[in-house]
Amino acid sequence: MRLLIEQPRTMSSGSSNFLLVPIPEYPVLDCVPNKNVKIVVLGASNVGKTALIVRFLTKRFIGDYEANTGALYSRKINLDGEQVSLQVQDTPCVSLQDDAEGLYCQEQINRSIYWADGYVLVFSITDLNSYRTIQPLYQHVRRIHPSGNIPVIIVGNKSDLLRARQVPDHEGKALADELGGPYFEASARENHESVQAAFLHLCQEVSRALGGGNGEKRKGGLHLARPKSPNMQELKRRFRQVLSSKVKSATAL
Repeated sequence: MRLLIEQPRTMSSGSSNFLLVPIPEYPVLDCVPNKNVKIVVLGASNVGKTALIVRFLTKRFIGDYEANTGALYSRKINLDGEQVSLQVQDTPCVSLQDDAEGLYCQEQINRSIYWADGYVLVFSITDLNSYRTIQPLYQHVRRIHPSGNIPVIIVGNKSDLLRARQVPDHEGKALADELGGPYFEASARENHESVQAAFLHLCQEVSRALGGGNGEKRKGGLHLARPKSPNMQELKRRFRQVLSSKVKSATAL
């Protein structure tokens, strides 16, 4: 089997089929966090990776996104009484081809996997094929990190769409048990608590691993450059523009 990465589409200036959601960083605090928690979110297309990240960081759900270009989100959070710098790497989607041999990931995905300390592997409970990507994706992560403990969680997103379910809950749990991580069913659309529980669990696992010294293992290795902070005023302007276009479309109907 081959994991193919869908190339991100270029967003045209006149397109209204996008939504840029500003996720501001917390203001600089008097105390500088002494721990950096880096997690990456991986999965097939249309499973809701970006929606899960935005829901976790902002408590909001937005249904429309431009094709994933691999944004890096940075926040400061309080984790078990400790101030922690959290970075969440979004990634382009992957897909399986049954008639192909081996496993292929573009360099952006590989560098993100190498850079991260924890992994969110996402599938949609309404898409059996997205579920089938999880095991080979996990195996790919293990090939990049052949030794040591890998904090990982499996998330079955879109749990609000029960009538469209293709992956039973027990199969998600069985796969997570096989891979050695916990399983969470979540709904980015309907339930912020389920999303928060999943991400915070992984953050705590990563924090504990870093506390044990495992976080030093990648110093001097591949480095994933942090993108420049976006112009928040421009993001807010586009956010209002998209909302306005949606209202006009609804009125026209």
